Amino acid sequence: MVRDRLWTFLLALVGVGVIVLLALQIGLITPPWAEDSADVRVVDGDTGDELAVVDVEVADTPSERYTGLSDHEDLPEGDGMLFVHSNEDERTYVMREMDFDIDIIFIDSDREITTIEHARAPEPGEDGEDLEYTGQAQYVLEVPRGYANETGMDVGDEVEIEYE
Repeated sequence: MVRDRLWTFLLALVGVGVIVLLALQIGLITPPWAEDSADVRVVDGDTGDELAVVDVEVADTPSERYTGLSDHEDLPEGDGMLFVHSNEDERTYVMREMDFDIDIIFIDSDREITTIEHARAPEPGEDGEDLEYTGQAQYVLEVPRGYANETGMDVGDEVEIEYE
């Protein structure tokens, strides 16, 4: 009798563990060890001069990356969102349900800027799915449109990430 209860308990425990792991994997829940924010520092690749420091929200789960900034009404200067992927690959970002224009900065696994795109928000009647921007990246930084130009960011500049 005790042995049967023990097996039932262990089976239930394994089942709950599998469900939690699946929920973490698909982004339904955020792990307690996930980083919520960070400071991103952009440094000129030639001179080493600091160009910008951006206070970012970190999107590191599939759910957070899918939603992105679409649930924000605006993005103040000096703020942004950093999308973190597990590896470097060609990434395509869309302007789904966005209310404002942004710069999309693609950063490779060596934390070097590979592409900077100046993305416009969808116009009335557009859903933003057709507004695609592609670059080679493991990290993608989104900031207010024009911020990359104002600060002098360019392809080849280096990015430092300090999680809070």
